[in-house]
Amino acid sequence: MGTVIATDTKTAGSIAEVQEQVVACRLCPRLVEWREETARVKRRMYRDEEYWGRPLAAFGDPDARLLVVGLAPAAHGGNRTGRMFTGDRSGDWLFGALHRAGFANQAESARIGDGLELTGGLITAAARCAPPQNKLTPDELTACRPYITREIELLTDLRAVVALGRIAFDAFLRAWAAAGRTAPGRKPPFGHNVATQLPDDGPLLIASYHPSQQNTQTGRLTMEMLDAVFERARKAVS
Repeated sequence: MGTVIATDTKTAGSIAEVQEQVVACRLCPRLVEWREETARVKRRMYRDEEYWGRPLAAFGDPDARLLVVGLAPAAHGGNRTGRMFTGDRSGDWLFGALHRAGFANQAESARIGDGLELTGGLITAAARCAPPQNKLTPDELTACRPYITREIELLTDLRAVVALGRIAFDAFLRAWAAAGRTAPGRKPPFGHNVATQLPDDGPLLIASYHPSQQNTQTGRLTMEMLDAVFERARKAVS
């Protein structure tokens, strides 16, 4: 299984170096076991594919003015393809919205090497490993926090943050405080397309429902609703 690697993210001097630490991480035994078992067993429709089976690096522009925060990789999405929000329906919704808002050069995200690029945006997550039943423990979220904290420290021109779901929203606020940034006097409210300007010339924090199938198939989140979030983000970074 390998040696547990301590998370000393302060040694990372760039977004790329943070991602090297992320991909090597084995801090959470439950998540390591699950992601690797899933990569071995595979889903039948993907049985001929080689799964990534490791933590996922953030994806996008290292000089981003927009940070998108998700929850965690999907077992047969990012954990299979090796890229955030790639290979599942959530990614179809997210990258479609990013493309329409001018942050992505294409709406499709199928696999690494498909030509997808982000300009001005970086996608990260509260946790970097696929969790069983898509549920993370508080300790696992805490163990992963240094990565997003260091990303916040390195993104020196951040003007907007889109948090996809309440857990991602809370994870970002904790990482924001851990990065030494000024926190709001009161915890910002979570609601779809509810925005809070963070203090001391901080970014505009925009809450969004997560583009999970549970939300999109029930109509709780529509494409128009998601587009409105990223239109707001585009105005904030312009």
